Amino acid sequence: MNWYAYPDSWSFIFRRYLPRLAFCSLAWEIVQLPLYTLWTEPRLGRIVFAVAHCTAGDAMIGLAALLLALVLSRAGAPAEWPITRVGALVVVLAVAYTVLSERINLTRDSWAYSPWMPVIPWLEVGLAPMMQWIVVPLAALWWANRQLTPPRQSE
Repeated sequence: MNWYAYPDSWSFIFRRYLPRLAFCSLAWEIVQLPLYTLWTEPRLGRIVFAVAHCTAGDAMIGLAALLLALVLSRAGAPAEWPITRVGALVVVLAVAYTVLSERINLTRDSWAYSPWMPVIPWLEVGLAPMMQWIVVPLAALWWANRQLTPPRQSE
């Protein structure tokens, strides 16, 4: 049976992975603010809106990457997911999307890098957004898969 037929799959995705992905994305967006020209925006409301907007977009990218990774890996029951393969596919898919998105948005002047942003020369894309899609989804998957130790019974 395919992964989408299991209620546990949807529970994992929406109750464990997505909230953790959103939290990690929010933290990443805040930390990388100085690497964008938005950082110098005098209106705090504009910065807050941009961070919220980008975090929501990151959550959608990460969700789409996970769903496609589950399809491509032919995942079954969540307990049997090939999590290493799924994680690798999520990273590859999200990085590929990010390269395209960054190039398009930089060309359209939707955003710009500050002088502090390290840029990958052959791609002309910032290192921070590329690293985001290596670190954040893997951290979210690890965190979502982490088994909590049950509390010990007092004797």
